[in-house]
Amino acid sequence: MKAALLQDRGVVKVAGEDARTYLHGLISADVLKLTAGAARFGALLSPQGKIIADFIVVEAPTTDGGGFFLDLPRALATTLVAKLNLYKLRSRVIAEDLSDILGVVAGWDGDGASAYGLCYRDPRLPALGLRVVVAPQRAAEIAAALGAVLVDAGEYEAHRIALGIPRGGIDFSYGDAFPHEADMDQLGGIDFAKGCYVGQEVVSRIEHRGIARTRAVPIRYRGALPQAGAAITAGEREIGTMGSTAGGRGLALVRLDRAADALSRGVPLLAGGATIELVKPDWARFAFPGDSEAAE
Repeated sequence: MKAALLQDRGVVKVAGEDARTYLHGLISADVLKLTAGAARFGALLSPQGKIIADFIVVEAPTTDGGGFFLDLPRALATTLVAKLNLYKLRSRVIAEDLSDILGVVAGWDGDGASAYGLCYRDPRLPALGLRVVVAPQRAAEIAAALGAVLVDAGEYEAHRIALGIPRGGIDFSYGDAFPHEADMDQLGGIDFAKGCYVGQEVVSRIEHRGIARTRAVPIRYRGALPQAGAAITAGEREIGTMGSTAGGRGLALVRLDRAADALSRGVPLLAGGATIELVKPDWARFAFPGDSEAAE
């Protein structure tokens, strides 16, 4: 088993008498059904349905003080706290950024558990393993408790990319991408059975009309390493943008209908000096270029 301290992740705590119902009414995940030690993937959206911040939310046991901990990109912690406080009105809640004292350790390629920190399974995909919210200086201690080798976070990044899991800020842009574009509907990040939350009408419309044409998808590349942000072209037509890469694999934000059209005509997909191939991940339930229905 491997473990890594994810230095790009931060932690926000939401606590108080109204914390559960308050979060449930704001974010895309069902918090009412969340139980201590379990985790849900979700996001706070704009009223236009675009992602402000995505995160993993986990409830701490009452024996550890209770409350909800949000494992999120550290760069977004201040913004998220400000948004949460903006919406709280008279709700009896406190949202605070704990990123200076708490971090996130990921463990994968094995099965372990830790009695230290707040330990939970990554709700997006079983192969992502588990995560622990803990003081960063205890990362080695957590790895030992898991029976894992502590490695550089770059190894986790390569693992994430190989699984085709998008990362905000590089594979899609916060404030610009809809949840479907970031594959949140595929990875348990949108609860379509729950009631209203900010941006819910737009997300439901995209789901029920089946109009999500752009998605972050895995790719393989041959040739020069394509840089993040490089345009993906099919002939003279731009069809997407490169995201993160590692070891011959990567992710890209792609108009799948345009990619399907290009591939049906034998037009190669290029990013910089590289030829790229779209790869359908095992977890994907949407029509993919090459599927019989993808070009419909």
